[in-house]
Amino acid sequence: MRPLTPRRILGVCAGLSAILLIEVVVSLRMGDYPIGVRDIVATLYNGAQGRWDAIPSEFKLVVFGLRLPRIALGILVGAALSTSGAGFQALLRNPLADPYVLGVSSGAALGAMLSLIIAPHVAGAIQLAAFLGAAATIAAVYFLGRRGGQLDSATLLLAGIVAASFLSAMIIFLLTMVTGTELRSITFWLMGDLTAPPPTTNVLGWFYFLFTVFVVAAGAMYTTSSDLNLILTGEQEARHLGVNVNRVKLVVYVAASMLTGLAVSVSGAIGYVGLLVPHVMRMLFGTDYRLLIPTSAIGGAIVIVLADTLARTIVAPTQIPVGAMTALAGAPVFIYLMRKRMR
Repeated sequence: MRPLTPRRILGVCAGLSAILLIEVVVSLRMGDYPIGVRDIVATLYNGAQGRWDAIPSEFKLVVFGLRLPRIALGILVGAALSTSGAGFQALLRNPLADPYVLGVSSGAALGAMLSLIIAPHVAGAIQLAAFLGAAATIAAVYFLGRRGGQLDSATLLLAGIVAASFLSAMIIFLLTMVTGTELRSITFWLMGDLTAPPPTTNVLGWFYFLFTVFVVAAGAMYTTSSDLNLILTGEQEARHLGVNVNRVKLVVYVAASMLTGLAVSVSGAIGYVGLLVPHVMRMLFGTDYRLLIPTSAIGGAIVIVLADTLARTIVAPTQIPVGAMTALAGAPVFIYLMRKRMR
């Protein structure tokens, strides 16, 4: 196996980023209003230079008003889910762990439903309530998951399962109180959807805020990557080597939960991405978390952009929820990977 060097990390990430860039251009081209690749490149270049008068009005509306914000949101959500999935799999030492295993998505969904019932027409209420619901679930599961004053992986997993079950029951109860268009909106949200408009007119500032939260949480997790490699060999051995296991667990738990809450609050529950992408990255590039975390982030972005492109074009003009598309493709892929690993 080749030694892991900073040059190799940058090379692999650059290669995946190039794939993502090509995918973004293809996604911008596809839709009800097709645009040529040359026109897309010219539109993006003129927009980056601030020469808005040189861009045709219809290109400006389609590229910068509709498709590019949705693609940017998909990149952010995919990166957040995959990074948090890699973190939870290391924290729980369970390859079947995903971002939703500790009930964070159920807490976010409950918060979103409460906002639809209490304040259905307030801009940004759904996103804020979903994030607060996820944060409350994170705190509750953390305090329930401690054993002897320390974070215990098995106890944390059980606490998350109990919390998810209880919150799911409350969601089912609240579904009986929502009717009409609100019921359709919450159903699409629960299935995972990227069509919701930003809760503010300052779209660029909103994306800057989301990106900042992602960078802080993912960066905090990446600082523990070397320690995670040691913990995977055994917690006792890692302690003998000088690793503060409790601190690493806390950082990974908080960072992964923040990433999950961020993704779920803006897109709903999109399944299989956080479960499968880290597995695929391990198969391709190895188990070293110094490489696994950044490749999982870029790989998750690639998967979500691809799934969203298919979701809005495969049966156009009808749009399929992105979560439904990832579930349809993710279940067979997961079965294949599981059987291959057994063989």
